[in-house]
Amino acid sequence: MRFDFTFYLQSVLLGVGLAMDAFSVSLANGLNEPQMKVKKMNIIAGTFGFFQALMPMLGWVCVHTIVNVFSSLTKFIPWIALVLLLYIGIKMIVEGIKNRDGSVEAPAVGFAALMLQAVATSIDALSVGFTIADYDWKAALVGSLIICLTTYGICLAGLKIGKTAGTRLAGKANIVGGAILIAIGIEIWLKGIL
Repeated sequence: MRFDFTFYLQSVLLGVGLAMDAFSVSLANGLNEPQMKVKKMNIIAGTFGFFQALMPMLGWVCVHTIVNVFSSLTKFIPWIALVLLLYIGIKMIVEGIKNRDGSVEAPAVGFAALMLQAVATSIDALSVGFTIADYDWKAALVGSLIICLTTYGICLAGLKIGKTAGTRLAGKANIVGGAILIAIGIEIWLKGIL
């Protein structure tokens, strides 16, 4: 495998494509928590980047080791993403309805919610392991790291945009954020079953 301009460009474009769901969830997180500190923004973006890099590598490993088992599980990926994002989205909407006037501060994105979001938005990236199956392990690792950095930057932008809009939306941010997560879950599910 040659590390040329085309390889890097394809990796960045793959990262952009994979990061769109994570961007939308970051937007929702920023809406939900407009007072989020920079450190937490970096942790959230880093978590999304890590999972977006981990999943293609796991897919690559599966292709090179247990491809038969993995291929039988791919039909469940859209369902898993749908269930996880519906759960988080509905929970956010319920909290938003309870706090429509914005008098109670929305709960911050916690560790468990962040892990669920990261898995739900990156699980479809497992199939990217099939597209990079002809890479050697070094190229697969470098490509995954580029995906990680691309996702990180895109998610930071989503958090910043969400925070700005969240300040303006006040009590309605949870409802909007929850609706976004539900829409993402349905979109992942539809792409996976069609």
